[in-house]
Amino acid sequence: MKSIVIAFVLVMVSLFSQAQLKYPETKKIDHVDTYFGTKVPDPYHWLEDDNSAETKNWVNEQNKVTFDYLDKIPYRQDWFKRIEAMNDYPKYSSPSRNNEYFYFSKNNGLQNQSVLFRQKGLKGQAEEIIDPNKFSADGTMSLAAFSLSKDGKYAVVGKSAGGSDWRTFFVMDMLKLTYLADSLAWVKVSGVSWLGNGFFYSRYPTPEKGKELSTKNENHQVYYHTVGTSQSQDKLVYEDAENPMRFHGAITSEDERFVFLNIVDRSKKEGNALWYYDNNSSDKTFKPIIKELGDYNYSFIDEHNGKFLISTNDRAKNRRIILIDPLNPESSNWKTIVAEQPENMAGISSAGNKLFITYTKDVSSKVLVYTLDGKPQGEVKLPALGTASGFGGKKEDSFVFYTFTSFTFPPTIYKYDIASGKSEVFRKPEVKFTPENFVTQQIFFTSKDGTKVPMFIVYKKGTVMNGKNPTMLYAYGGFNISTNPSFSPARISWLEQGGVYVSANLRGGSEYGEKWHQAGMELNKQNVFDDFIAAAEYLIAKKITSKEYLSIYGGSNGGLLVGAVANQRPELFKVAIPAVGVMDMLRFHKFTIGFNWIAEYGSSEKSEEDFKNLYGYSPMHNISSTKEYPAIMATTADHDDRVVPAHSFKYMATLQENYKGKNPVLIRVDVNSGHGASNLKKGLETTADIYSFIFYNMGLTPKF
Repeated sequence: MKSIVIAFVLVMVSLFSQAQLKYPETKKIDHVDTYFGTKVPDPYHWLEDDNSAETKNWVNEQNKVTFDYLDKIPYRQDWFKRIEAMNDYPKYSSPSRNNEYFYFSKNNGLQNQSVLFRQKGLKGQAEEIIDPNKFSADGTMSLAAFSLSKDGKYAVVGKSAGGSDWRTFFVMDMLKLTYLADSLAWVKVSGVSWLGNGFFYSRYPTPEKGKELSTKNENHQVYYHTVGTSQSQDKLVYEDAENPMRFHGAITSEDERFVFLNIVDRSKKEGNALWYYDNNSSDKTFKPIIKELGDYNYSFIDEHNGKFLISTNDRAKNRRIILIDPLNPESSNWKTIVAEQPENMAGISSAGNKLFITYTKDVSSKVLVYTLDGKPQGEVKLPALGTASGFGGKKEDSFVFYTFTSFTFPPTIYKYDIASGKSEVFRKPEVKFTPENFVTQQIFFTSKDGTKVPMFIVYKKGTVMNGKNPTMLYAYGGFNISTNPSFSPARISWLEQGGVYVSANLRGGSEYGEKWHQAGMELNKQNVFDDFIAAAEYLIAKKITSKEYLSIYGGSNGGLLVGAVANQRPELFKVAIPAVGVMDMLRFHKFTIGFNWIAEYGSSEKSEEDFKNLYGYSPMHNISSTKEYPAIMATTADHDDRVVPAHSFKYMATLQENYKGKNPVLIRVDVNSGHGASNLKKGLETTADIYSFIFYNMGLTPKF
């Protein structure tokens, strides 16, 4: 009886607080965009300037309403403490070798940033190299890049402030463990590729003084930096000012003989161009392997007897590996080393003169080993169904490391002996939970057009499927990215409370290769939404949950998914969490690197067909004034320069204007964070707020 009374009181408190919500007034302006004769009002256009004092004031007012609401949830802090406790155990990265040293990162448990260590041999004493927690007072500056020179004498150290995609590169003397004077600014979308006493990197031009905040992401350049010199002395290796939306990156082979230039322009094409030069030659001009951008992509894997091992989806939607002779690069001379398989080729690594190929079979990893000539060498025996990653190394290595994980299998590092083909546990985390207490099921549901779609359902053993289980349905569905089984200590706290976690593998991802991807991109994007809706209907039909206990959650492209589906079928869900979502589908390509998504979504300016498609599902443009929406909490961050916060700002202003129902529609704006949380504490706080918001709006009380 006592628990019933508590639950009743909680529901009444929740309803009362919702009824009293008063959102900040958001001014409207007379801004209209015209697309192929259709006028589209954009009254909250002014919120696109996230650096203006007016926008910052709007954010402060919205956050006050949101955090006042969250503060009224009686168990919010208890949930945070439980999530914090679940995360409080040492976490290691897989080691990587450079000469006599093995490098790895470690987090003692609740450190905001993981610390970089090295040790001589596998049994040597660990030595601290870089502690990013000392980068900034608030712990929001992170180690975003670390790349060692081949001889191990120097390393590039990349730093990111507040979760931004912008990087500043520094150079560390690895003998003295001190920084040199080198400092490289305006670095973005860049790797580090060493060659001799310097390295290649990619950056944008230095903006005019006073215009740093409005920096355009145009004219991506490749430079070569010599260690010990200033950035002003760097050599410009490549730029293409006539195609300012392209990305360019230089890659060197392991022996540093070959230098590759990778060119991508996803504002126009899915594929890439690939050029190279031989550093042993006096001619250092790039020559084409793949001359023009097209519909296929080509990735350099390794050099073998002066020829290039390349993975591609050219004439192989699930990818294949080919051998290209740079002296005769015509496609008629390509030799297939590993043919396309029924399963998608999801990852490729080389080490010990072997190829390690990770295939995805029904969203679980299968790892096969081949010689560099393509001869099968067997399969890596994995401990269970789940996700394996790693296997990288150098040609002379006799063993490699890989990490295996699943929903209830914490990331465990294995050491694989290449000669014997045997694995042994190298490091196993000591997480405070019992995997045997939880169940993971994979089912296949039927989407609107009859397509079978896989979905994982995770819950506590003994859970009764009576339609009353609080359920979180998560998905992504885009950009050829597979949503693989993975472990989250925070998620265990959800499962402990009787929550069900569901991960749906929608079209648009890479789960079944390029065909699966194409079925959910551009004009086929509605398939992704239909898949998500069908997943929800399946969960309800099977009484795993019901409309009163079903929440949906997704981030970035997944935030778009949640926003679109909440518009199309709001009655299916009790709570919706669109995180850092792409919510304005008509203008996404105008912000930072949004143009890079045109190949995935299309563009409102490219064709009338594209415009009508995007306008038909854009979350911001399809909000109803007559439908009853679920409780919604959009999340974003002030330093997100990938999916800029303006997407969520304009979406929430429109939702608060049009929706007059009883459920809360709030926006939570994190400060000094980016597209992902800028430190551990911020990430845990956001998760605790999401879980608490969901339970509160379902009228449920967790027991801690």
